[in-house]
Amino acid sequence: MIRKKVCMLGAYAVGKTSLVRRFVENTFSDRYQTTIGVKVVKKRIEIQNCEITLMLWDLHGDDDFQTVQTSYLRGASGYLLVADGTRAETLNRAVKLKERATRALGDVPFLLIANKHDLGGDWELEDGFERRLPDWTVVKTSAKSGSRTEEAFQEITTRMLRVQ
Repeated sequence: MIRKKVCMLGAYAVGKTSLVRRFVENTFSDRYQTTIGVKVVKKRIEIQNCEITLMLWDLHGDDDFQTVQTSYLRGASGYLLVADGTRAETLNRAVKLKERATRALGDVPFLLIANKHDLGGDWELEDGFERRLPDWTVVKTSAKSGSRTEEAFQEITTRMLRVQ
């Protein structure tokens, strides 16, 4: 059996925990609960006839008062950067986290998740924002509806398997 550590990185309240909960339990809650430190959840999936156990490290939100400890990143095979499409500044935080993650991990697979796509009327990320990030793969998700959530986790897992 293959085990892969995947870190969830992003500003506070972008939906990291909700995305993990949607992927692992197929549930969603409107109640916001701040992650303190790190929460580790695992899920077994099958891709390309391989059984993989994903160890999902849901890290606390990165903001002006609290930064993600690079020690939490050690051993990660990949990571998901999460931005909140209704708060454009969270994309800038994701860009900074990418720089930090690259310094800590080197060139491991990652994706940018633009979450809360179900709130289209409140969306602040401009159309085509992905062009500013030419080498990044961007997946627009909704943890609330589940839209493209499974796809994002499948994609990061497939990318991690390619580099093993």
